[in-house]
Amino acid sequence: MLKTFLFALAMLAATSARAGAGMDQLNGFLDGLQSLAATFEQSVYNNENSTTGTFKGQFLLKRPQRFRWNYTAPYQQDIIADGDWVWVVDKDLEQVSQQSQKEALRGTPALVLLADADINKQFEIIELGEHQGLQWLELIPRDPEGPFERLQLGLADHRLQRMETRDRFGQISRFVFGAMERNLELPDELFVYTASAEYDVFAH
Repeated sequence: MLKTFLFALAMLAATSARAGAGMDQLNGFLDGLQSLAATFEQSVYNNENSTTGTFKGQFLLKRPQRFRWNYTAPYQQDIIADGDWVWVVDKDLEQVSQQSQKEALRGTPALVLLADADINKQFEIIELGEHQGLQWLELIPRDPEGPFERLQLGLADHRLQRMETRDRFGQISRFVFGAMERNLELPDELFVYTASAEYDVFAH
């Protein structure tokens, strides 16, 4: 779940001058982006295209180096990046995993989001054209050893509306975003994990 999310994050931070309607949409969405809030619904499919789960929640981003991904249904789990550490907080199990942000994001395109780098160095970008009222892009990682095979983005009105990821095991995650707001005031406290004495902490 965390790797899927980190891969998804990278696409929200891409910067590119490549021509095409899809890239024009993406560049317009990312231009001047400092913070972001959105709801999401994530559907997960196995390599036989059978649904293995549907999840809902909220995503928050504050540049540089901070994000928060809150799963609210069917269970509660928070993924918090504070610039130094990534915390995965499972509220149902009352446990937390802690990993250095540098290590947690190593080899993942999420580094693009946090560092505001050029994704052309990490992905081959293909314009897929218009489908269902959205302009679609496909991004193929240049690193053959990475955990993901491809990503597809659907954009309209300079907003990211849909996204699909496929990992090396054939698992597909499809995201639908809603209630998206950009450059709103987000308190720094949202991106800080507050320890609970009742939770077990596992460091990696």
